[in-house]
Amino acid sequence: MPDKAWKALERRVATYFNTERNALSGGNSKVTRSDSLHPDLFIECKQRQKHSAVTLWDETKQLADKEEKTPVVCLAEKNRKGFWILVHSDDLSKL
Repeated sequence: MPDKAWKALERRVATYFNTERNALSGGNSKVTRSDSLHPDLFIECKQRQKHSAVTLWDETKQLADKEEKTPVVCLAEKNRKGFWILVHSDDLSKL
C-alpha cells in the first residue's frame, strides 16, 4: 500500500535535511514531536491544497524570473521582532 501524501512529504523533507521521518510524530513519540528525527531542527510539515504564502511566492517568482533573480519572500508581523524567510528548497543553496 503506498504512503499517504503527507507521509511521503515528511519522508521527502527528512531526506532533504539528511535525517529520517519520525514515524510517531506528534503526541505518540517518546523522542520528539517533530516530524523528523533531526538532532538540531524541529521540522513541521504541512501539505495543503493551497498556502497563501506559496501563492505570494509564485507571484514573486514570476517577477524575479524576468530579472533572472532568485525569489525570496520575507514575512513579518506588526509589533513582532524579526521576520520569516520563504525560499524554495531548490534555491536554498544559492543564498
